[in-house]
Amino acid sequence: MPSLLVKLYSIFFKLHQRHKLYSLTQAPLKNADPFGITSRHDESTAPSNPSFTDGVATKDIHIDPFSALCIRIFLPETIVSSQPTENECSDGGSHVYGGYSPPRGKAHKKLPVMLQFHGGGFVSGSNDSVGNDLFCRRIAKLCEVIVVAVGYRLAPESRYPAAFEDGLKVLNWMGKQANLAECGRWVGNGRRKVDAAQVFDGFGASMAEPWLAAHGDLSRCVLLGVSCGANIADYVARKAVEAGKLLDPVKVVAQVLMYPFFIGSIPLNSEIKLANSYFYDKASCMLAWKLFLPEENFSLDHPAANPLIPGREPPLKFMPPTLTVVAEHDWMRDRAIAYSEELRKVNVDAPLLEYKDAVHEFATLDMLLQTPEAQACTEDIAIWVKKYISLRGHEFSY
Repeated sequence: MPSLLVKLYSIFFKLHQRHKLYSLTQAPLKNADPFGITSRHDESTAPSNPSFTDGVATKDIHIDPFSALCIRIFLPETIVSSQPTENECSDGGSHVYGGYSPPRGKAHKKLPVMLQFHGGGFVSGSNDSVGNDLFCRRIAKLCEVIVVAVGYRLAPESRYPAAFEDGLKVLNWMGKQANLAECGRWVGNGRRKVDAAQVFDGFGASMAEPWLAAHGDLSRCVLLGVSCGANIADYVARKAVEAGKLLDPVKVVAQVLMYPFFIGSIPLNSEIKLANSYFYDKASCMLAWKLFLPEENFSLDHPAANPLIPGREPPLKFMPPTLTVVAEHDWMRDRAIAYSEELRKVNVDAPLLEYKDAVHEFATLDMLLQTPEAQACTEDIAIWVKKYISLRGHEFSY
């Protein structure tokens, strides 16, 4: 069973969550405003810091002039053998970006890129929350990847499909960044290729994001979604499969679904027996779905909610390798397990990691991040992910 402290946390968390959800149902909304919001005023956020702190530098970018869509980039310190010198930091664009600037005249280490979607039932949470910031830092260091955390628009101000469209928009934006970086390596009407270390001095310097241009390897892209973020990740993975080579040079090589926010009209065993589970119970989650899904023709078998409705495209056999994380005391667990089983039936590498005595968001909720279970889960994810992002492969698997 979960510890006494977890049970006490859960009680207060549920009371706060229900108050927040009911206030959202009563508050006047600006549904006609496409700009939307990506965070709530009552949620604690962590400021970005472009200098390496605890092994990771961070930067926030607003990438869509027509909405509130934003990202936070987490850059692990392993991309450099040492800190840039004072001269390097004060030269060549640091006045624009501040903190770390890719030094000139040096070869740059390339790292895989992980696109991360936070949880919160589509109605709360943010990519720069204290909990999400700590989790992404941990992932960036353990997996040795550049994490791009997506600040998608929240419901009910922006209902479905806003969050899903935002996820796909960021994936396409990263592809454009890779193309800008490649253009920047060619000068003289394409007759001469410049050193990759000086890409941010060439064409598109003011447009290409320098951290991704210098260090991102988008041919090794992983999607990671937490709770409702797993629903977004799975949608983006499907769209990536449909796009195929149109996404080049971006290649989604794997995805990680952490206790996905799946549901369906016909309840499964855990959805009945664990309906009053810790932190996120079924009643609160149902209210979140009503705030997110279209009001007309509301259905729990909506494609955003149920991954196993008949006729969904593309066929499951084309999905990327998918690691699914579930918790023993999570009422949503059986739906995630069923999806993982269906993937394995069509020969997709889709292992399932189930954690005993664990609750929904046990490895990502800010108040649980320092538990041994949270640390172990992140390490387990890193072991599996490295099998698909390592240039030489990885010796461990599940």
